[in-house]
Amino acid sequence: MATATMVLTRVKVQRRFGLALRVTAVIALLALAALPLLLGGDVWAQRISRAAIYAVIGLSINTLTGHAGQISLGHQAFVGIGAFAAAFTASRLGAPLGFGLAAAAAAGALTAAVIGLVALRVTGLYLALVTLAFGLTAETTIFNWREFTGGGAGALAPRPTLLASDHAFALLCLGVLALVLYLDWRLVSTKTGRALTALRNNERIAATLGVNTTGYKLAAFSLSGLIAGLAGGLFAHWNQIVQAMDFEFQVALVWVLMTVVGGLRSRLGVILASALFALLPLTLPNFLSSLPWQPPFLNEAVYHVLPPFIVVVMLLIVLRCFPGGFGQLLRPATRWLSTGSARTPRTGTGGRT
Repeated sequence: MATATMVLTRVKVQRRFGLALRVTAVIALLALAALPLLLGGDVWAQRISRAAIYAVIGLSINTLTGHAGQISLGHQAFVGIGAFAAAFTASRLGAPLGFGLAAAAAAGALTAAVIGLVALRVTGLYLALVTLAFGLTAETTIFNWREFTGGGAGALAPRPTLLASDHAFALLCLGVLALVLYLDWRLVSTKTGRALTALRNNERIAATLGVNTTGYKLAAFSLSGLIAGLAGGLFAHWNQIVQAMDFEFQVALVWVLMTVVGGLRSRLGVILASALFALLPLTLPNFLSSLPWQPPFLNEAVYHVLPPFIVVVMLLIVLRCFPGGFGQLLRPATRWLSTGSARTPRTGTGGRT
């Protein structure tokens, strides 16, 4: 009896120690991530805001493609409409920033719902073509509507006095990212999340099980558009001016690639890949130009070509070696942080969950 009590006590101590160790690791990682914001000045505050906005966009694509299995190659339209809606409410109506962000999210959700209605009866490649066509059409029509976007001059999106500093705005962007991350986490464990999983795995089987595939498709498009529009509103106030050239197809392609490289359905992987893709064009040229020895094949023109080239190389490596992207590489660490064990749990039949 005494031996059993000692064993139970030892197990409790080990569990508490493991929990304390994991909490310490999380706090250390958060402190390390906060160092650039605390010590980097306004330049790094701007970069962190951009990285957080890209992460929100990545999570919006992950909602549609990762959770629901629906492809979107026109996400720049949702983000752009949200950005112009936020700029319009701020500069034309004089509305507060909170109202502008709500209008941006609503505009993105409404636009995505309309596209979802059009795309209900198409899947796969045809759905990708529909979203691609809408994104390209938005570039030449909606984004050039002078009364709404200001035309070639763009639309101003001033920040309120409380968020005028880059550090304050970076904290807002990180707060929105934390909120979207929490909503994504909660979504997966709800009835809607399980229905989206069934829809992603096999739409026909999901329908036979009583899943309203039409309704959940629309819900996935609307939620993805809402998050994308919210990110667009943040982007508008981050840049403080919005122009049509900010939302070209190349940008949408980068957003899709960063989500794939991060790993579909992996929140941490998507966030890290989004931050990397946001910061790479801003930091790599400066880093290479500051090297004491410059290779003869490097010049300013090459500096700006390298980031897209690195993106392509990363995509090829992911597709060939790590289909799960960054999320696959980080899975042992995230599993340890959440359960205390880095091993993959086994099912009762010997398979893996």
